Amino acid sequence: MSNEILIPYCATICFALAILHTFSVKFFQSMAGKYKEGTVGENFFHLLGEVEVVFGLWAGLFVIIFMSLDGFRNSISYLESRNFTEPLFVFVIMTVCATKPILVLTEKIINFFSQLIPGSKSLRFYIATLVIGPLLGSLITEPAAMTVTAFILLNSFFNKSVSDRFRYATLGLLFVNVSIGGTLTPFAAPPVLMVAAKWNWDLAYMLTHFGWKALVAIAVSTVSVALFFRSEIGKVNIHSDLKKKSLPMPLWVVAIHLLILAGIVGSSHYSVLFFGLFLLFLGVATVTKEYQTDLKIREALLVGFFLAGLVVLGGLQSWWLQPMITGLSAGTLYLGAAALTAVTDNAALTYLGSQVANLGEFSKYVLVAGSVVGGGLTVIANAPNPAGYSILNSSFGPQGISAKSLLLGALIPTLISGICFWFL
Repeated sequence: MSNEILIPYCATICFALAILHTFSVKFFQSMAGKYKEGTVGENFFHLLGEVEVVFGLWAGLFVIIFMSLDGFRNSISYLESRNFTEPLFVFVIMTVCATKPILVLTEKIINFFSQLIPGSKSLRFYIATLVIGPLLGSLITEPAAMTVTAFILLNSFFNKSVSDRFRYATLGLLFVNVSIGGTLTPFAAPPVLMVAAKWNWDLAYMLTHFGWKALVAIAVSTVSVALFFRSEIGKVNIHSDLKKKSLPMPLWVVAIHLLILAGIVGSSHYSVLFFGLFLLFLGVATVTKEYQTDLKIREALLVGFFLAGLVVLGGLQSWWLQPMITGLSAGTLYLGAAALTAVTDNAALTYLGSQVANLGEFSKYVLVAGSVVGGGLTVIANAPNPAGYSILNSSFGPQGISAKSLLLGALIPTLISGICFWFL
């Protein structure tokens, strides 16, 4: 068998094992508990139990296999051919959006809209957070929306005495809402971004074909979950941990952060530009440290590592994905795209679809719609999901988030979104 065939097969095997690994992190975490704290065994199994490093580890193993089969030069050429802009962007945007000035401003926006909703204070705030936060993804990009919304949920709900059932239902709702919440514009959701220019999908097209359906789906899903858990939500004492023992946030500090954030979002396709702005941001954060909390550099790096591994392994999956996409009817393609998204990044899926010649207009729609609908089912289904996972994982106890429970928590919002995007 030639290397041209063998290497993609090896990539797919590593990809499949990485997916299996993400569903097995609790096993490795339990194995870590059998060793004395601080020992090599405990640290090794704890590392294997960190979902953020899974795809990076398996991508590293694949690169070693690639080098042994096809030599150092060809393997490096493949790595250089991959586009790592998205992992770098997610790292930068997650770090910036996790800062106190951005979170304080987002809380104020959500508090304002919560006043327009009937019900108790905590119920109103919960609904506003999970509607407004994900919809911000259409403006500031989905990774940014995921970051700010996850931190607000962590401070206001997940760190409180709430049930795991509520946590998983909210986590699944968050992932689904963010996945479809970036579809109001053609530049904010990674799976839309991959096809918008090639298929001439402008702002008007996105609003009329995707945007209003996303609004309906997010509202219905969020209100449904909120009403189901209304008793538990009503017992939560809403207050901002960001305001404890801290100086009032000056307007000029928020304004500088917003300007840098706007520059990063505007240059999201050019890593040289947005990384330069990120270095400027680090200087600003140092100067304004009395108004800051600790920067989330480690968390953002882990998420970037996860996505970089996905880029390496995902680049060689077209041999089985593309024939599958081209051989399906519209209805089957819709369901297939939603299901495939759970085990592949939805941006990779739509990118492959954009390479298919003579794909019909309705098939284009159902491919992207299915991809965003299924974007909340697993941590790898949508690029921003690892950011939310990293932020909220610690609130689920020592064993962290269960992949199975996340899947179950996302099922109802996914079903509601699927109905809205197909029938409306």
